[in-house]
Amino acid sequence: MGTMKITLKNYRNVVGNNVIDEINSKAKKLRGKHVLHINSTYIGGGVAEILNSFIPLMNSIGIDTGWRILHGNPGFFSATKKFHNALQGGPIDLSEIKKIFIETNENFSSYTHINHDLVIIHDPQPLPLINFYKKKQPWIWRCHVDLSNPNPKVWNFIKDFIKKYDAVILSNEKYKKKDLSVKQMIIYPAIDPLSTKNVDISKELTSKILKKFGIKTDKPIITQISRFDKWKDPLGVIDVFERVKKEIDCRLVLCGSHATDDPESDGIYNKVKEKAKKLIENGDVILITEENNFLVNVLQRISDVIIQKSLKEGFGLTITEAMWKKRPVVASNVGGIPIQIKNNENGFLVEPNDIEGFVKTIIKILENSNLAEKIGRRAQDSVRKNFLITRLILNHLDLMNNFLNK
Repeated sequence: MGTMKITLKNYRNVVGNNVIDEINSKAKKLRGKHVLHINSTYIGGGVAEILNSFIPLMNSIGIDTGWRILHGNPGFFSATKKFHNALQGGPIDLSEIKKIFIETNENFSSYTHINHDLVIIHDPQPLPLINFYKKKQPWIWRCHVDLSNPNPKVWNFIKDFIKKYDAVILSNEKYKKKDLSVKQMIIYPAIDPLSTKNVDISKELTSKILKKFGIKTDKPIITQISRFDKWKDPLGVIDVFERVKKEIDCRLVLCGSHATDDPESDGIYNKVKEKAKKLIENGDVILITEENNFLVNVLQRISDVIIQKSLKEGFGLTITEAMWKKRPVVASNVGGIPIQIKNNENGFLVEPNDIEGFVKTIIKILENSNLAEKIGRRAQDSVRKNFLITRLILNHLDLMNNFLNK
């Protein structure tokens, strides 16, 4: 299954003929155009995941699409993690970071040719690349993080690079910046319904995976899937769980990989482990750090409630994935999450620090299977309409036609 070459034809059964025909007709004018995507990691995190599906599909419709990874050392990733936090409002000392940020990009440019028709740069890590090329084509910066309230120091520093781009793509209207003269566009992220993380899974494989990870389904399961990152508030999730457990005997799974560009995750993981020590010993809390898409797929399908207690969230693809699998999701009312969840319609929104709100909502779902089922059905419908990769492809074809076929 993992090695099968997936082309656009495979999506007909998921999204219908009209969408596929529209993609093919928009792609016609762009055949043979050469597009390059650059980001900083090929594994871990939503950007790499989207590109893993998106790039082969673009090639399958006749648009030459390449993908390059910015090479950085651990010092660079440690610096850009601080950047990432500062773009979401955290503190930062820029003096030590500027140098490694710019030098890493300059170094990369010395062995990377860019003579494509269009260049799309993902997130801050490769942002300065534009300084080191003779610009012969449109450059677009695709920002996946929440820019609504950035640290002014870091924003003023990166703004000088952004100004050189032809357009910026953001995930939310709220992230648009008044002090940017560059064209700003909104394109929502999307999931691939046929990837190993989202494809339908057989009962046999499900029980095999549950057995391998020692996950029992003898009582209700609450799951949060996200890296061990302070913005995802895994410590707060433990607080919520402890209170739900007093009312209903249940189990919590926290599943999060260590992304290669996030040096802070080990520390957060250890704090969670310490806080939930007793619960882990008696099997009520299960922590998983393995990068395993089938496992995530299975967890999202067997969980009774999926929780996403983020304090900041650019968009939240783990929410999209769970909704696609007809799960009731209880998530923080922050960032890009309300774009996906309409409260009490296709999921539930709670203020990020309202522990009581999370507890009550989770208990309500666990006590009412009809409600869970109804919310789950609507969740899947809304993802089918709005957040699948075929829609992302259509957005990109429009973008390319706009820049390359004026």
